[in-house]
Amino acid sequence: MAVTVETLEKLERRITLTLAATDINSEVQSRLKKLARTVKADGFRPGKVPMSFVEQRYGAQVQYEVVNDKLGEAFSVAANEAKLRVAGMPSIAQKDDAAEGQLAFDATFEVYPEVKIADLAEAEVERVAAEVTEEAIDKTVEILRKQRRSFAQRGAADVAADGDRVSIDFEGKIDGEPFAGGKADGFQFLLGEGQMLEAFEKAVRGMKAGESKTFPLAFPADYHGKDVAGKEADFLVTVKKIEAQHLPDVNESFAKALGIKEGTVEALRADIKKNLEREVKFRVLAKNKGAAMDALVGKAELDVPKSLVAGEAERMVANAREDLKKRGIKDADKAPIPAELFNDQAEKRVRLGLVVAELVRSQNLQAKPEQLQAHIEEISQSYEKPAEVVRWYLSDRERMAEVEAVVIENNVTDFILGKAKISDKQLPFDELMATA
Repeated sequence: MAVTVETLEKLERRITLTLAATDINSEVQSRLKKLARTVKADGFRPGKVPMSFVEQRYGAQVQYEVVNDKLGEAFSVAANEAKLRVAGMPSIAQKDDAAEGQLAFDATFEVYPEVKIADLAEAEVERVAAEVTEEAIDKTVEILRKQRRSFAQRGAADVAADGDRVSIDFEGKIDGEPFAGGKADGFQFLLGEGQMLEAFEKAVRGMKAGESKTFPLAFPADYHGKDVAGKEADFLVTVKKIEAQHLPDVNESFAKALGIKEGTVEALRADIKKNLEREVKFRVLAKNKGAAMDALVGKAELDVPKSLVAGEAERMVANAREDLKKRGIKDADKAPIPAELFNDQAEKRVRLGLVVAELVRSQNLQAKPEQLQAHIEEISQSYEKPAEVVRWYLSDRERMAEVEAVVIENNVTDFILGKAKISDKQLPFDELMATA
């Protein structure tokens, strides 16, 4: 039977579904009889409960389930017959003007859009590159030294200087009143490493153990603590202990402590360079991928299904609640997070997903088995036991699906960069590493 599809607005469609009352009643009776075999009721043996009792208690629920199932089947058949690519779930409402012996419903839904991608040769993409310099390796060595530093208490006459670890008691007041988070005892921090506001560090710098000082501190207007942001506080600080840091020498012992088998400084620097080059490669790829995807979306024309945006926003809400849960927030699963907060981001994700899917389909950019294997092996090289990492990925479908998505994105990126007008830019190492 031909299906009549009514176009409402852009991607929105409507079709009418009809169900025969006799079919519904027949299925309801069949399910109730099956249910009666296992229903338990006081005064009756199992399987001997009267049908009238079963119908009275379960009839409405079973009827609801049957109608839903029948509607789902009818909608699927109608959509397939009309060759519709349905986006999201349909909204179904019963009609009042059904013919005798029938139930009629309007199913309103959206379809996937037609995606038009203009000539990518006209797209412009800035492609970045970066190198691992000797300076970058030096900075990494210093970070590793700091991770393994030790501390020794200074003498009574010594004053606190940058690099020292100080233990302090402090209390802050605003307009003479204490405020939340403004007091601590035995608080430790490293001077000169930006762990505290500069005005706070400046006040502590030069103090001796046992010395106290009162000083004013103006909180920045964009300070993370909204209750004190933009306000001025008076702090009383007492230095309890000052410890000088000791950084290990960069020698064979240091290299061996970091797991370098050769135990030489040269081998350590080579290992650091290898790891940094791997990180640089992934960060450069991510930046170039983002630029390529922006260019692709800029050359695409499509309507975005509202239902897909709503679904993506709800997923983002769920992810936000899960993140709060991992942080130990109480009742995180009930946190009032409006989906509207994510609408813009969700719309961008859905739009990009639809455009990428169209390009993958039209240009045959699906992931090949050898690409999946190569990507997994590349990831595994940053772990101590690469073979185990490879097996870990290959043994799980969800993990392999994630790898496949990344490889497809890489294929799309390479395709775009191969077509677009490219302007190359060399990024300083520090600038690349500072980006999220």
